[in-house]
Amino acid sequence: MKTKVPPHENPLLAPLNEQQRAAVLATEGRVRIIAGAGSGKTRVIAHRYAYLVNQLGIDPGCILCLTFTNKAAAEMRTRIGRLVERGHVNDYVCTIHSFCVRFLRKEIFRLGYPATFTVLDEEDRKHIGRQVLEQLGISRQRNTVAQLLDKMGRYKYSNRIEYIERYLLPDAPANPPAEEATVVRFLQMQLKLMALDFDDLVYFTLYILGHFPEVRESWLERIDYVQVDEVQDCSDDDWEVFTTLSQGTGNLCIVGDPDQSIYEWRGGRPDLFVDFKSDTDITLTTNYRSVPPILTIANEVITNNHNRIDKTLVPHRHGGKKPVHYHGRNDDDESNWIAKQIEKWVDAGENYRDIAILYRASFVSRSIEQALLRHKIKYQMWGGVRFFERKEIKDLLAYLQLVVHGDDLALQRVINVPPRRFGKKSLERLTVLANRQQLPLYDTLRRTYRDEFPFMADFVQLIETTRQRANAKVEKPNAGINVADLAEDLLLGSGLKEQLRKDNDEERLENITELLASMNQYDMEHEGERVSLDDYLQDIALYTNADYRSDGDTVKLMTIHQAKGLEFPIVIIAGLVEGTFPNYRSIRERLVLGEEEERRLMYVAITRARDTLVLTESEGYNFAEQGRRAPSRYIGEIADEDIRHTGDWDPRLLDETRQMALELEWQIKMAEQNNPTSDDSDEDVDDEGFKPGDAVFHDALGDGIVLERLENGSYRVQFNGVRRTIRAEFLSIPTGEYD
Repeated sequence: MKTKVPPHENPLLAPLNEQQRAAVLATEGRVRIIAGAGSGKTRVIAHRYAYLVNQLGIDPGCILCLTFTNKAAAEMRTRIGRLVERGHVNDYVCTIHSFCVRFLRKEIFRLGYPATFTVLDEEDRKHIGRQVLEQLGISRQRNTVAQLLDKMGRYKYSNRIEYIERYLLPDAPANPPAEEATVVRFLQMQLKLMALDFDDLVYFTLYILGHFPEVRESWLERIDYVQVDEVQDCSDDDWEVFTTLSQGTGNLCIVGDPDQSIYEWRGGRPDLFVDFKSDTDITLTTNYRSVPPILTIANEVITNNHNRIDKTLVPHRHGGKKPVHYHGRNDDDESNWIAKQIEKWVDAGENYRDIAILYRASFVSRSIEQALLRHKIKYQMWGGVRFFERKEIKDLLAYLQLVVHGDDLALQRVINVPPRRFGKKSLERLTVLANRQQLPLYDTLRRTYRDEFPFMADFVQLIETTRQRANAKVEKPNAGINVADLAEDLLLGSGLKEQLRKDNDEERLENITELLASMNQYDMEHEGERVSLDDYLQDIALYTNADYRSDGDTVKLMTIHQAKGLEFPIVIIAGLVEGTFPNYRSIRERLVLGEEEERRLMYVAITRARDTLVLTESEGYNFAEQGRRAPSRYIGEIADEDIRHTGDWDPRLLDETRQMALELEWQIKMAEQNNPTSDDSDEDVDDEGFKPGDAVFHDALGDGIVLERLENGSYRVQFNGVRRTIRAEFLSIPTGEYD
């Protein structure tokens, strides 16, 4: 018989602080552990598991320990493995989806599925989506695969149990209730493949638990303890899974931090954590990660949120320097300052790998990457793609390359982007003609399209017109090209921008906007010089062709979402511009919920830093908000005595921030009044307003033609020799047309 060790003598409890020890010892009932950033929650969960096994003698097979990511699950198993005897870490230390797979391998036979059912990943879903659109003869320009997959996710969420009975059971009716054809066909193909996607894994688990009492009772008998990590990021379906499985004994321990909930837009429900009715509440407030000055500003920022459980992080460490805020004159100034600061740190003995640059939106990396390359600083995009290697950026640059050189690689990249019926067979035919005439592919297309490829007339005309404009500009004395204007013509004329809009791909649209902004800057820097489009492409090639090997000692660049769960000695949070961070699009879409989640993102970013924290932003034009940049409100939420301001900083700059914030607050109030309930309709609404091609009049700029309507309701308008982005209320119908 194993001797029971008193709690105060237990070696499992010795390395824990008082709060952590209380969390480990609270084994019975509904326990809520509010774990602040860097407070050792993973240690607590591992020690709690080990305490149940080593001290209370609980069979490991009766403990369900769920985490949010595979990486977290692997770390949890490793930590538990160091604390218990070999073989006492079971298969139920896993993610919620992994548990559902294991559950269904045992139980799905009850629905007529084999235990070897297929689990669809994202690429599998895309493949099925493409087949659905092809079989139904739906143009990919009208209804994209991304839109179909998004529709499937919303349909399954809205019809959790019903869709399984209607479509995914082997004895489903041959003539099911009428749904949209794409939805029906997608589900029918799933059934034929006996395949489930990630959403199905959860819904099938809930279906079996709800429809087979003997199965539910069997699992409730088996599971004595349930503990769930990062619960603030779990969806309501996830909550239903683990709360159902804990009903046997009522022993449910949830661990999380509402202040670090940054996946609400993806279904996370921090409110369920805040409102959880517990028998025991324990708050972990001792932070072992960051120095006191960093925690001070983290606390100052997050206290401005309301939907939270009040707590203040207390530092375990001592010392440390004040965080630094740098205000730059423009993007280049901000990015060059960052690069020089990194050089100073490295000269002082720091390693590149100790430094992380975080940002809210991926397009912010563009100018930073260029500065790092200029300073020969090795860097690595963490979980992402370098700016100039992103598909949408390479596509647009390939169009420009085609205008200048007409080279084969550029043509092959964009000939069918966006889709224009020029597929593999057409390219093979063009290649044969080109070889026969010993000409490049584009020159061959230009000569033969009328007879061989008449449907490519618009494409050829676009390239030729843009080429003529580029050449005409350079031939004028003391005049160079306007790269940004040419690029915009290609974006609009090719349909690239429209395709991104239809795909609802906001990140790619933001990247394109950032590229256009950098082109505008290039044009201004070379104003009056005889610079050609070829000169621009050669300059940009210095960045696109740079290939630093991603070895261990590199500066890490990543979005804040990608930084969740990580920590670094030195953290730079860049691009802290109102409208970008906080992201106004997110706030307009989700109103107060979006506003609070943006601030939680800032809190997460700050608390990634161990020793040194730097915040940077700069002046310039905010393309997303169509106005001047203003510093982020989060800088204004930090007391002046707690941060060191550098650069051309003037506290009066925050006046414009406050004005922008007030305008946004008014927009939120109006939106809440006008839209008391959300509308998930897929139908496109044709709002009143101007359309591309409409003639308009502006008091100062005169007559113009609308090129496009922007997301924020403004218009891009071509006036006599210039283009401007104008708010709708400043445009009118030319009266001369109706006299």
